Amino acid sequence: MRWINTRPSRGAQFALMLLPFVLLALAYVFGSAARLAENANDKLLPSLAGFADAINRLAFVADQRTGEFLLWSDTAASLIRLLSGLSISTAIALLIGMLIGMLPYLRALLAPFIAVISMVPPLALLPILFIVLGLGETSKIALIVIGVAPTIIRDLALKALELPREQIVKAETLGGSSWQIGLRVVLPQILPRLITCLRLQLGPAWLFLIAAEAISSDSGLGYRIFLVRRYLSMDVIFPYVVWITLIAVVMNALLDRLRIAVFPWSELEKQA
Repeated sequence: MRWINTRPSRGAQFALMLLPFVLLALAYVFGSAARLAENANDKLLPSLAGFADAINRLAFVADQRTGEFLLWSDTAASLIRLLSGLSISTAIALLIGMLIGMLPYLRALLAPFIAVISMVPPLALLPILFIVLGLGETSKIALIVIGVAPTIIRDLALKALELPREQIVKAETLGGSSWQIGLRVVLPQILPRLITCLRLQLGPAWLFLIAAEAISSDSGLGYRIFLVRRYLSMDVIFPYVVWITLIAVVMNALLDRLRIAVFPWSELEKQA
């Protein structure tokens, strides 16, 4: 039997899913033990006990200077910026992407411009944003929008263009206006793709957020990571990186659940 035709059982699939994480954890534990055996004060690979102590200090002990629980206050600050940027990006991308996909004149006007904008490295614009918009929240949110929105616009426009022409013709035959066709034919079919686009852009959005927080901020997950790096506090950096990853994984899973719950037919399309 060819390997391409074999599929793992549910139990084997679960075991295979966990295997890379277990191997990575074991490699870290053995590497940390080896380094600490040579130098008990080594900071590069802290022990698991060191991680537990740092997490307890950051999450459950109030900071003496601010009185805040740093992990939770940093998480709240970062999530507000991230969700604001993604919400604005979603609104802009949905409107412009649908119009570019539907209207040939707007496609001729905006599609090349959006294509060029999407190629500009967003991080290269960060100094410009800080100069123009200041060092506050606006520039950080703007960086996420600039980095995420053009890609989603192009994806949604392509999805709208891929819709069967017969659907548009039938809607026109029934007397539908461009507005009605957009709302009743195009919009319902590109919304599942919008959710998928958001899932794919979670990684880049976090990247832009952390870069902005690292350069100019007084709170946030990215700010804390770059603040403690000067002290080689890997016992703080590693848990923060894992925490950011966990938040992103949960957001990804919630978005996928939302897509399936609201648009169950999109899952059937994917399986087909």
